Amino acid sequence: MENTADYSVSPNGAVLLTGDWTNGALKGAGDALAREVAGRHDTVFDLTAVGRLDTAGAFAIVRAAGGELPTERVKGRTETLRLLALVTEAARPRPARRPAPRGFYQMSIRIGRGVIDLVRELFETLVFAGHLLAVLGLVIINPKRVRWPALVSLAERAGLDAIPIVVTTSFFIGAVVALLGANMLRQFGAEVFVVELIGIAVLREFNIIITAILLAGRSASSFAAELGSMKMNQEVDAMKVLGVDPFEALVFPRFAALLITIPLLTFVATLAGLLGGLAVTWSELGLGPSFFLQRILDNVGATHFWIGMSKAPVMAAVIAGIGCRQGLEVGGDVESLGRRVTAAVVHAIFAIIVIDAGFALLYMELDL
Repeated sequence: MENTADYSVSPNGAVLLTGDWTNGALKGAGDALAREVAGRHDTVFDLTAVGRLDTAGAFAIVRAAGGELPTERVKGRTETLRLLALVTEAARPRPARRPAPRGFYQMSIRIGRGVIDLVRELFETLVFAGHLLAVLGLVIINPKRVRWPALVSLAERAGLDAIPIVVTTSFFIGAVVALLGANMLRQFGAEVFVVELIGIAVLREFNIIITAILLAGRSASSFAAELGSMKMNQEVDAMKVLGVDPFEALVFPRFAALLITIPLLTFVATLAGLLGGLAVTWSELGLGPSFFLQRILDNVGATHFWIGMSKAPVMAAVIAGIGCRQGLEVGGDVESLGRRVTAAVVHAIFAIIVIDAGFALLYMELDL
């Protein structure tokens, strides 16, 4: 049977609680206690004589104390103090949450955050580019700082291992261009000009575009995943503690590897694209290899080839930079790694398209 909750106030202002302070035994003792000690913030509550205590009784005591009951103002058993602390934390008022914005207000917030994120992204990109340029300067001054084994290994992975997919894709792109050009020009009786169409399209645009997009999917994602895994495992932080610059040990070899291999892959893609176009024109139009190559030399020339090749170093720098930067931005969880790898591929492909459009405008203004 429960003993009714009761209390007494000593002459020095301390409150001695007795009985069972439970939901069934309060009988208004909590309200009376609150009126008794109202306005006093230094009252000491002695709970050593309390029999049983539940959350209802604890809440009555905390409410009488004004909502806050520090441990220095309470005497009692350890489990009693623990329950009072738990109820005090639960009874503490929480700030009201504003409803989520909707409509135009929500759209304005999202646009503002997007602009801020874009500015932050541009700033961090400039910081990354500046650090990479500083490392390039150090390497040029002292070539012994180059980690040749890592550079050669990365060049093999990004270059030699990518040749089959680059050759296959470029061959079929050249064949598709030849098929479309032959079908369109046949209406005007000008099928022979399909050779010039293939030459200009492959030499000027498709060789570098196909190569860059394929390496954006292969190398940019690979760089982001590799550096992101190292960042998650705190290997990058360990390198900094040891005095090793991650840009010099990790970023520069990948940057140099793509700078070497993309021009070579572009040349291979050019040959494969022309071979695909030659196969179609020979089989569909009866234009032999000697005729095909002679028209390429006479009517297309080397200018378009060098225009396409001039884009290769820029594409290499962009792909390597985006992949490495996204990898170094990975947080400590797998979700962040997945987001950054996806962002590396998407950003690299977007940058390739924009840069190619810029080159097209530039060479148009130069009448090339």
